[in-house]
Amino acid sequence: MRNVFHTARPGGNLRYVIMVYKYDYLVIGSGIAGMSFALKVAHSGKVALVCKTSLDEANTYFAQGGVASVTNTLVDNFDKHIHDTMVAGDWLSDPVAVEKVVREAPGQIKALIDWGVDFDKKENGEFDLHREGGHSEFRILHHKDNTGAEIQESLIKAVKKHPNIDVYENRFAVEICTQHHLGKVVTRRTPDITCYGAYILNPETETVDTFLSRVTLMATGGVGAVYRTTTNPLVATGDGIAMVYRAKGTVKDMEFIQFHPTALYHPGDRPSFLITEAMRGYGAVLRTLDGKEFMQKYDPRLSLAPRDIVARAIDNEMKMRGDDHVYLDVTHKDPEETKKHFPNIYQKCLSLGIDITKDYIPVAPAAHYLCGGIKVDTNACSSIQRLYAVGECSCTGLHGGNRLASNSLIEAVVYADAAAKHSMEHIDQYTFREDIPEWDDKGTQHPEEMVLITQSAKEVGEIMATYVGIVRSNLRLHRAWNRLDILYEETEKLFKTSKVSRSICELRNIINVGYLIMRQAMERHESRGLHYTIDYPPTKHDTAEK
Repeated sequence: MRNVFHTARPGGNLRYVIMVYKYDYLVIGSGIAGMSFALKVAHSGKVALVCKTSLDEANTYFAQGGVASVTNTLVDNFDKHIHDTMVAGDWLSDPVAVEKVVREAPGQIKALIDWGVDFDKKENGEFDLHREGGHSEFRILHHKDNTGAEIQESLIKAVKKHPNIDVYENRFAVEICTQHHLGKVVTRRTPDITCYGAYILNPETETVDTFLSRVTLMATGGVGAVYRTTTNPLVATGDGIAMVYRAKGTVKDMEFIQFHPTALYHPGDRPSFLITEAMRGYGAVLRTLDGKEFMQKYDPRLSLAPRDIVARAIDNEMKMRGDDHVYLDVTHKDPEETKKHFPNIYQKCLSLGIDITKDYIPVAPAAHYLCGGIKVDTNACSSIQRLYAVGECSCTGLHGGNRLASNSLIEAVVYADAAAKHSMEHIDQYTFREDIPEWDDKGTQHPEEMVLITQSAKEVGEIMATYVGIVRSNLRLHRAWNRLDILYEETEKLFKTSKVSRSICELRNIINVGYLIMRQAMERHESRGLHYTIDYPPTKHDTAEK
């Protein structure tokens, strides 16, 4: 049952009332991971679902391609999907995590359908499956070219109907509550770091409220907005990862940033519009600006090679030729079929004067997906007790060095299910920590110049895009480190003296995340998967026996 109480600061001004909430489950993030978890635990306790903007602004909503799952067992099987995932991940994926997701995927597809998700089907009632880069079979369930939106909207309807789920939109999680806030010294070697809830900013009242919980789930999505060019919504600032790192939790594999090869090239757009990989699975071909194909120089799978290979190929062609983009050509396909399969892409391009049935589509790589994050086990438990992490902010081990297309949405629901089962089994063992102090902002004031925060955020994006992109080197990483260090010092001083705001917190978080990407990239002395460095040329891995 939810408990709410408040304390008023001196002066009795209602604007400064501090709220304290108590919930069995606190879910931070409203994508497929957070909402599916909330729906599964809601029958066992009261749930608070907190999102920084509206329920529909999540990475899930913008996922065009679909959900990977073995459904056509006449030609496909689990072993094929497992092998494809391991190959795409450059054999860095955790085999246990891979097998878990692949084998549990069909059951979670059924759960999505039960929540109202409408996957496209053929006239005979079978799923209309797509094939994407790195997949050996057609196994991508989809809803036209807006699968994420279909899933998000279906889950939103289910969440809003559930009497045990309270939704808090336009709230911002500032920090998770641990022993640190009780005066205890906490280090990364502290064995019993425990999460008791989180401090949540309410922009309307300009107060930081306390949400106490028995179980906390981090489902805050990815980090795309750390980069200047990204396909992610600009809310993807790595908040959950940064909070857990500051709380001394374990964060892993941050060097593996996936750049989607084919974001629509339209300068000024942020985020960039995504041209789904399913279009290449449908038959689209990559070409240079003079109309020549080039993928045959890089991989025998041509345009259907895994994303890291295709992104590096495009990046190399652009650098060699001095071009800002390449082309994706689907003009040889049936126009009506193209419009049917990709209606949103067709309309978006048409709005820019590009008829994709007749014209080439200008595309370039953009930051798209994080394969690392908060390290979790097979129950989605982080290194911090009572804190779970699911979705893109987590590192389950599934993706290894590179995500196989459309594996992320299914990973989110499989691990949300694992977190739900594990937390419900143990929640009766947890009690509320009543002595968590209220957020202390005494002596702080509103920043005089917001332009400082805005400019610093732009600088982070430029640093990451220039030095920590698709191709890296030790020199570039060290240069990025030195420049980011200056911004870190400036931002920490500003944070300590300023009233808490979403803008200062997001800046602080993208700097923390940028640091983690750089540091873990520096620590990997090899080119593997998405981490490609000219100082450690790639080696051929003997995969025949694996």
